[in-house]
Amino acid sequence: MTDEDTRSRLKRAVNNLDSLPAMPVIAQKLLALPLDTEKGEEELLKLVGQDPQIYAKLIGMANSPIMGVTRKVNSVQDASMLLGLTRVKSVALGIASMSNLSRLAPGKHFNPQDLWLHCMTVAMVMRTISQYIPKAIRTNEDQIFLAGLLHDIGFMALHHIDAAASDELHHQLAMQPERPVLEIELETLGITHCFIGAQLAKHWNLPLEIIGAIGYHHPPYVEEVSAQNPLVRLVNLAEKVLPDFGMAEHTGGDIQKHEWTELGIELADVDEICEMTNELAVQAAQMSV
Repeated sequence: MTDEDTRSRLKRAVNNLDSLPAMPVIAQKLLALPLDTEKGEEELLKLVGQDPQIYAKLIGMANSPIMGVTRKVNSVQDASMLLGLTRVKSVALGIASMSNLSRLAPGKHFNPQDLWLHCMTVAMVMRTISQYIPKAIRTNEDQIFLAGLLHDIGFMALHHIDAAASDELHHQLAMQPERPVLEIELETLGITHCFIGAQLAKHWNLPLEIIGAIGYHHPPYVEEVSAQNPLVRLVNLAEKVLPDFGMAEHTGGDIQKHEWTELGIELADVDEICEMTNELAVQAAQMSV
């Protein structure tokens, strides 16, 4: 367990936004890019092509079975045609946002690459679930992907602020797999990855919908969460459908019927959704081998 001095220092660091990592320059550029102009499209492909880490991860993801692409992707241009520009932008933005943090050295109990696999798979599961949400209330796919990729960025930020405290947290999560993650975090650190991640997202001036999804995806039924932001409950639902994938993070409890119906999902479709999700998890696991 961490001591009181460490807890106090963590809270001070998080409350002092300047101590949090800055958004990478390329992520700032991607966030500002409009895709409704030819110039914006050209700049997107140029930015992605110039960054080796984003390029490699995007091409690798595009060629994985999890994306459902029917032919080999060899370039960003291929990816944009097969996946669509909005998905390429959201994936590139998610990768860029996590790029500096994902280069941090892994701890004994925490590996940034495991978190990346978890977040990428959650993003895919969210997209799968969203196909069953009526179009009239469905969130844009680019926001769905970005929320999925960044929902647990608080874990990365914690590792940046205090690697030892981060490692102790993940040790406790592994040792107590049946306890909800927020309980363990508050007991161990006095702060949660949801709060840390939301503060970082505010620091980066991310859209309010993304900040909400990052900050409240574990307790989605609270007053602070607007019914107009279904991303929050969609992230929470995806993590429950995909328990502890890629990392130890117990979300707690079975999925209740209202968690499906409040997103407009028919209960008759639930078994099919879960079956597709299981297949996605198998495909994602093969990517990590």
